[in-house]
Amino acid sequence: MAGGLTRQFRMFGHYNAWANARLYEAAGRLGDADYRADRGAFFKSVHGTLNHLLATDRIWMKRFTGEGDAPDRLDAILFDTFGALRAARVAEDARIVAYVDGLDDTRVAGTISYRRVSSPEHFVQELAPALAHWFNHQTHHRGQTHALLTGLGQPGPELDLLFFQREQIKSASSR
Repeated sequence: MAGGLTRQFRMFGHYNAWANARLYEAAGRLGDADYRADRGAFFKSVHGTLNHLLATDRIWMKRFTGEGDAPDRLDAILFDTFGALRAARVAEDARIVAYVDGLDDTRVAGTISYRRVSSPEHFVQELAPALAHWFNHQTHHRGQTHALLTGLGQPGPELDLLFFQREQIKSASSR
């Protein structure tokens, strides 16, 4: 049986996919001009921020697994159209869920070795804090995207972890 930290990372992987689906549903209601408008966010627009999230997820998954394509820039625009970006997001979320569902306590207690995207520095880091950073980073940029959507007059979706957990409990009890 997986320990608490391993179970927590598995839950975060599922939460991440759930929250991304809700965020993309809301973003999909924007017109193209609003979707691409520079709103002063770090990655400028909803489009730029969603691409950044996918880019960094691919970077971290390459670090964690040694597999997959990883961009060499944090501001890479991996997909220019919303439809293609959304399809790639769904695929990456499935990959993330499979990865975290496959973790065990031994692996979570291990280390990873990687180079930064922005410099040649090499790091060896414990996996658990790297996973915690990664999931926190995703939440941070989803929050930015949520604020961008709100500023564009699009009601932002409920993204709280507790809301996800309540939905999971309700779904399990109705089976």
